[in-house]
Amino acid sequence: MGDIYLISDTHFGDSGAILRYEGRPFQDGREMNEQMIENWNRVAGAEDTVYHLGDFACYLSREEIKEIANRLNGRKILIAGNHDRMFTTRDWLDFGFDEVYFLPAVLEDFYILSHEPVYVNINSPYANIFGHVHGNPMYQDVSARSFCACVERIGYAPVPFETVKKAILDQKIERRVFCRHVPVMRTVVRGGTNPLVVLYENNRVFL
Repeated sequence: MGDIYLISDTHFGDSGAILRYEGRPFQDGREMNEQMIENWNRVAGAEDTVYHLGDFACYLSREEIKEIANRLNGRKILIAGNHDRMFTTRDWLDFGFDEVYFLPAVLEDFYILSHEPVYVNINSPYANIFGHVHGNPMYQDVSARSFCACVERIGYAPVPFETVKKAILDQKIERRVFCRHVPVMRTVVRGGTNPLVVLYENNRVFL
C-alpha cells in the first residue's frame, strides 16, 4: 500500500522569477529541477502516494512536463494549481499523474487538500493543507487548523502525511472542537481512490 506524502509548488521549469522572489537555494532552474527530483525519489518509493497540491511546472513544453513527471516515484495525485489549469485532466493523466482534481479533496474526513488556502474557522470540522503562498509571512507553516506544504517550507521534498498530521495535532488541536454540530454538507463531485468533495457550511462554499 505504501505511505502518503504531500508537496506543493515545485514550479519545475521556472528558471527565473521563482528563484529570485522566493530566494530558492539553487544556481538555476536546471539545478532546481534535478535537486527536487532527487529529493522526491529519496523519500518516496514506487509503492507510495504523493499528493501534489498544485503548480507542478511552469514554462515547460508538454514533453518536458511528461519527462519530469515520469522520473518521479510513486502514485501521483494532482490538486491543480493556478499554473496547472491551462491543461486538462486528460493532459495531466497523459503527463503521468494517476488522478487529477481541479477542486479541493478531503483525506480521512478531516484534512482538506487544496492549492489556495481554504478559510477554516474554529467551528469548522476540518483542517486545511495547502500551497500557493510560498514563503509569504502572512501564513504560518503550521497551526491548529492548517499546514503549508509549499516546498520552501518543507525542504524541497515531499513531507509524510503522518508528519503533517502530527504537526497539526501538536498545536494542541482537539478534534472534538471541530466536531460540534455545525451544519455541513459534503457533495461528492468525482469518484476515485480519495473522492473529491465540495464543502458547504452555512450555505457558504469552501472553494
